[in-house]
Amino acid sequence: MWKSVAAAPADSILGLTEAFRNDGNPSKVNLGVGVYMDDTGTTPILNCVKDAERIMLGVENSKSYLPISGDPEYGRQVQRLIFGAGSEVISSDRAATAHSPGGTGALRIGGELIKRFRPQATTWVSSPTWANHQGIFTAAGFPIKQYPYYNSETKGLRFDELLSALRSIPAGDVVLLHACCHNPSGVDPDGNQWREIAAIAESQGWLPFLDFAYQGLGAGIEEDRRAVTEFAARGVDFFVASSFSKNFGLYNERAGAITVISPNSREKDVALSHLKSTVRVCYSNPPAHGGLIVKTILSEPTLEATWRQELAAMCGRIVEMRRALVDGLAARGISQDFSYITRQRGMFSFSGLTDETVAWLRENRAVYVVGGGRINVAGLTSANIDYVCDSIAEALA
Repeated sequence: MWKSVAAAPADSILGLTEAFRNDGNPSKVNLGVGVYMDDTGTTPILNCVKDAERIMLGVENSKSYLPISGDPEYGRQVQRLIFGAGSEVISSDRAATAHSPGGTGALRIGGELIKRFRPQATTWVSSPTWANHQGIFTAAGFPIKQYPYYNSETKGLRFDELLSALRSIPAGDVVLLHACCHNPSGVDPDGNQWREIAAIAESQGWLPFLDFAYQGLGAGIEEDRRAVTEFAARGVDFFVASSFSKNFGLYNERAGAITVISPNSREKDVALSHLKSTVRVCYSNPPAHGGLIVKTILSEPTLEATWRQELAAMCGRIVEMRRALVDGLAARGISQDFSYITRQRGMFSFSGLTDETVAWLRENRAVYVVGGGRINVAGLTSANIDYVCDSIAEALA
């Protein structure tokens, strides 16, 4: 059946990683792949994860299926994390959470569920956005449109244009928003701006869908939930897709969650029934191990305290590498002002490097950067920062 079928194009980021692996340059640096790395260039297993797995091994007595929506305690702990322990959403019982295979699975399940009841809806994504967003929602059957977001001249947010676009989106359409640590730009709305965005959602009647993949890697666990808090305060229907790949280091465990928030508990129960039926026909029930790690950590105060410390250290290292990159480029006499990199949040940065510079860095210095200049700041280390700065300085000379 494949004789007359052309091969699918390679994923741009994973394809870049493959080229990096095949590069024989001993000084090569991968700033493309979207995983956290410590100062040794390793994606570590957190201490709290190892401790949780030891606990799980001691108490586990079955490999039977989880419920369709996953372990109920997992859902409760996910809600506590994304809303906060004292949230009205939790006390009013108006959120339903299902354990999903990663954040990608959460986005797709949410898209499948929405498509069943809003078949004519369009999904709106930021310009730019994570490349897989368009693929996920196109596969779920949605036409895709973009709203303005990143200003390449100011290296900031096109906020007035963003608001104008959101005011024109029809009721019933889906608006996909990055809750924090925007990928790929690293540019987020502030708290007051999120309040304005949430107010427009309420008045216009479009459906907010928050991709919450980096909680704790921006400004902190509590600070990074500001977008969720603002939409929750409006009492509107909205969705949150959570991923625990980055903030728990559980990349290959595919631990995520889809949470559907409704105006009241009765409507939440209806939403949950359809969420379960959507999961049932997609993957029946979730894989257990990664979610149970998250549940174990968040259910045990000592483990949670350790996790918060480790997460804060990860966030701090990213901030430190942002500063080191900016200072290193300035010290080499580069006239271009890169200070905006220190104002961005999370693992990713729109560095301001052109595609020509990106190509030169790869071909001549084996420094791998995604097209458009997006870099993974966590790929910088104390061992490679000087090499990267020297390489960029040479490319821009």
